[in-house]
Amino acid sequence: MFLVAVAAVLPLTATSATAFAAIPSGVAGAAVADSTVTDATVNREAATGAAATHAAAAGPARRGLRGEPPDRYSLSWPWGAAGSVHRNGFTVVRPEPTRRDWAPLHPDKWTFADGQVIQTDRGDPPEGPRRPFEYAIVDAGPELGSVRYRAAVRIDEPVTRNDRDVVLIFNYRSPTSFYYVHLSQDNTIYAHNGIFKVDDADRERIDDQWDGERGAPPTIDDRAWHDVRLDYHAPSGRIAVHVDGSPKPLMTARDTTFSGGRIGFGSFDNYGRIRDVTAAGIRD
Repeated sequence: MFLVAVAAVLPLTATSATAFAAIPSGVAGAAVADSTVTDATVNREAATGAAATHAAAAGPARRGLRGEPPDRYSLSWPWGAAGSVHRNGFTVVRPEPTRRDWAPLHPDKWTFADGQVIQTDRGDPPEGPRRPFEYAIVDAGPELGSVRYRAAVRIDEPVTRNDRDVVLIFNYRSPTSFYYVHLSQDNTIYAHNGIFKVDDADRERIDDQWDGERGAPPTIDDRAWHDVRLDYHAPSGRIAVHVDGSPKPLMTARDTTFSGGRIGFGSFDNYGRIRDVTAAGIRD
């Protein structure tokens, strides 16, 4: 079942220290003007009662939302009839690991099993701008602007290959317009282990950590699962990537080229898998 839960949160106050928009650890940013999304709220609303309640209200279990009319996920509360955001409203998107909710570039390179979305083979270089070779986009439900994207990821390529990677895609607008986070065990090459933008041109590195020779410390150097949290604040363009529960972001950036879109997963030229995907944010 693809789940889109629409939840209410507390008004903005001075105690909203854990709001995702106020990206932590030195990445300055004001809270989102029309919502505050906290881990506690997301966990409460998305993982327990509220999510189940909203899912039941949205329709029968195990029915994807791709192609459904907007009112299938624009519930009457706290969203307006036309889908406008109320002051304290946000959307929680939890795609199921099925082809109904994920759209791969090349379906023959993907499988869905054991609660996982699995890229089973390396992609092929696409025509046009230099960008990730293979990925799958969550194409059901609403597009999101400011977003907290959380998941567990694993690189399946053997560790003997130093350029091994997986990527988290966000603000996906088209095959040549999106951001992605490259998670790799190598941090010495421009294209590895950083935050990138594809804007109808070859991918451009935008993270603060790249100094011309090295980027952020290597993210994944094994074949274990790793928890990743990506925070994006649309009004300011601030981006922060946290790995394995670290309160300090491993990567940061600021860019306002795209202000909303879809999320996805894949690899630049390797293969891996993802599970437990949740995106909580504001409709684009």
